[in-house]
Parts: sequence; C-alpha cells; structure tokens
Amino acid sequence: MAVPKRKHSNARSGSRCAHNAIKPKRLEYCPQCSTAIPSHRICPNCGHYQGRTMVEITEE
Repeated sequence: MAVPKRKHSNARSGSRCAHNAIKPKRLEYCPQCSTAIPSHRICPNCGHYQGRTMVEITEE
C-alpha cells in the first residue's frame, strides 16, 4: 500500500481547500414586478418566468 514519504505543508493543504468558501446566492430582479429572486426561478410575487405567466397568482 502506498504511504506518503513526506508531510504536506500547511500552504499546500490550504491551497487545496481554497475553493470551498460559501458564496452568497445570486439574485436577479423580475422584469415584471422588480422583486429580487434567485436566477432561473419563477417569481413568487407575480408568477412570471422569461416574460411568460407560468403561475396564476390569486390575491385573497
């Protein structure tokens, strides 16, 4: 079985984990109602997606 000959340095270990940071969610604005929503999602406020009505929102 293979065994490492030398210990990896702290810099080498840290470089391997450099891309694991948590990134904030990207928000876009709905062109119909200007509500901030995640990209590629139907707007929960007006029900539009890519200029079309996908969900009819009923106000009670």
